[in-house]
Amino acid sequence: MSAGEADEARVNDPAGAGDPVVADIAAGYAFAGQALDLGAVLRDGRCFPGARVRIPLAVLNRHGLVAGATGTGKTKTLQLIAEQLSAHGVPVFLADVKGDLSGIARPGRPGAGVEGRAAEAGRPWTATGFPVEFLALGGLGHGVPVRATITSFGPLLLAKVLQLNRTQEQSLGLIFHYADTKGLELIDLKDLRAVVAFLTSAEGKAELKDIGGLSTASAGVILRSLTAFEAQGMTDFFGEPEFDTADLLRTAPDGRGIVSVLELPAVQDKPLLFSTFLMWLLADLFHDLPEIGDADRPRLVFFFDEAHLLFDEASKAFLDSITQTVRLIRSKGVGVFFVTQTPKDVPSDVLGQLGNRVQHALRAFTPEDQKALRATVQTFPKSSYDLEELLTGLGTGEAVVTVLGETGAPTPVAATRLRAPESLMGPVDAAELDAAVRGSALHGRYAQAVHRESAYEKLRRTPAEPQAPAPAAARRAEPSLVEQVVGSGMFRSLARSVGTQLGREITRSLFGTARRRR
Repeated sequence: MSAGEADEARVNDPAGAGDPVVADIAAGYAFAGQALDLGAVLRDGRCFPGARVRIPLAVLNRHGLVAGATGTGKTKTLQLIAEQLSAHGVPVFLADVKGDLSGIARPGRPGAGVEGRAAEAGRPWTATGFPVEFLALGGLGHGVPVRATITSFGPLLLAKVLQLNRTQEQSLGLIFHYADTKGLELIDLKDLRAVVAFLTSAEGKAELKDIGGLSTASAGVILRSLTAFEAQGMTDFFGEPEFDTADLLRTAPDGRGIVSVLELPAVQDKPLLFSTFLMWLLADLFHDLPEIGDADRPRLVFFFDEAHLLFDEASKAFLDSITQTVRLIRSKGVGVFFVTQTPKDVPSDVLGQLGNRVQHALRAFTPEDQKALRATVQTFPKSSYDLEELLTGLGTGEAVVTVLGETGAPTPVAATRLRAPESLMGPVDAAELDAAVRGSALHGRYAQAVHRESAYEKLRRTPAEPQAPAPAAARRAEPSLVEQVVGSGMFRSLARSVGTQLGREITRSLFGTARRRR
């Protein structure tokens, strides 16, 4: 069909009433309640602007998947969905791995591309910026610093970051359990190293004897991993003030939802760290939010970019916790969208909970690509499309969509030409980002790191009674950390007082995350 014939078809039959397949798809997306507008139905190269493809606002807590090969438009799809959520008063969290989502704060630039897309999709385009809060892990990059304490981060997530095996992960859990029961807050990495050093000392080993003990080999691996972690400049991510995830749930004075953009370009070479930190944010929300059941709109929609990094080489306990968190957080009003290249990047137990799918084009250049393509097709409901052919032929900004309808049943599979975002499709400059951060209401609360007494200081505290100085011949250089720990008056007291509990044990969630202080 020529361009002129396609234009004539759009004018004469914009809703595709003359095509039973298009009419059936359009009917499947004709929702009564509020919905996000993704675009218009595509069939045989024709776009039908009157046949809308939409997602009901009320089902966005049923989670979703945005997938597709590099360069097919996944980032712009995130931007399009985030804009509309904000306009409906729903807060959004986005992880900006490449640094090209900051433009959501500024109106887009008109041009032939966006205007042509608007004409094809049959919707007006108005340049619009949205309320944005810029965040940065540990303050590395342009954003309000996001930190977590070691105590609240928990053993499962930390084991993932440190790349520990199952046995070492269990040993780390035992260390956290001990610190919890003794009231020793693990604020940063040096606190954890101090506790591990004590528990492997001659005096400290007895503390864990009744519950299995801590092997020297496992402790050595944990200490070496912590040392390597610190050497890579990771100390800034752990500490106080700890970020309160309730700050992700805010709305602007005009009622629009605030889009929290976690700027990650400064740490994009540390994917294991930032993907695990994203899971901590989600686990913390799960830990704190009350149940609300089904609602007419979500409390928050959380986009989990580069999702495959979260699942790579994950332990069974870690995967089980992800599955449980995703399954249960829905009733707390939080929707989670995983963003990756193919559905096979997401474990089947998690994938089965993702009711809303936006699948961009896939490549099929190799046998492995073809296998991934066939696996992707099998995740969709049956349709009139030849999905293997369709998915390899989609253009940039086109996708195959199926979502949950208002009754909870899947909608028909729809090849869709997506709308263009109305905000800037590209980054804003660094000076503008920094100005936005300095003007943020959160800047004063989180910008400056603070230090208070925690496990490290308690372990180093000297006994109250004076000690005679050692003879000159016996004096040595600065004692090692283990020697400082073993000589600590605090821990001699702890070791003698087996039944004494200096602090309540922390109640931990599925991921072992916890929050003791606000």
